[in-house]
Amino acid sequence: MKKKLPVIGVSGSVIIDQGGLFPGYRRSYVNEDYIHAVVQNGGAPFILPVVEDETVIANYIDTIDALILSGGHDVSPQFYDEEPELALGDIYPARDRFEFTLIELAKKKGIPILGICRGAQVINVCHGGSLWQDLAHRENTTIKHMQGHNPELVTHTVTIEEGTILQEILQEKTLRVNSFHHQLIKHPAREFVISATAADGAIEAIEHASYPFLLGIQWHPEMLHKSEPLMNRLFQQLIDNARGAEESK
Repeated sequence: MKKKLPVIGVSGSVIIDQGGLFPGYRRSYVNEDYIHAVVQNGGAPFILPVVEDETVIANYIDTIDALILSGGHDVSPQFYDEEPELALGDIYPARDRFEFTLIELAKKKGIPILGICRGAQVINVCHGGSLWQDLAHRENTTIKHMQGHNPELVTHTVTIEEGTILQEILQEKTLRVNSFHHQLIKHPAREFVISATAADGAIEAIEHASYPFLLGIQWHPEMLHKSEPLMNRLFQQLIDNARGAEESK
């Protein structure tokens, strides 16, 4: 009999062809690193294309055992009651609404949720938190958080708070991570705690205070799952929680 693997939904995005045969053609996609990280750690990845039909989204959630919210566009400031500032990048409000619905339905089902980069920011905004639209707007001196083009290079330090789920998973007080973002969590949502910070005080991870596994990570562990084996623990724990949630039904 075939072994049943936990099905891990990965929220997708849309890329628009800039040339080739079909300039302007829209394609649903997700970066392969998410797929490889899930497979390597015992899950079956399932890409969730952006749709607006809530019946379809509900069927996505019925199918999966855990949810990963992937990186990508800036989160639209309309969802945390701010006007767009000059440094705001490309936004995709339909994707924001799509992922808010994914989160709400995933929580109702009680499955584990991991947000990565934009995904962490989406989790925060979905629950009433806010963002810095650009790191330059912070009052404090800011280290470099957009490192360049090598995804497997770790460039800055994060400190993990003791007693958090993140610390329990990684079993480290400090570690070095990669960094590819210009937006950042400003005010964490009320029911969340800060679980990691950078040397400049920037929030690098948040987690829900009571939900069993609802974690947002600002760096990209999926890009580090080969070069920094420690990062696999995040995906292992997500998948182990997914397996446990499925067995408890």
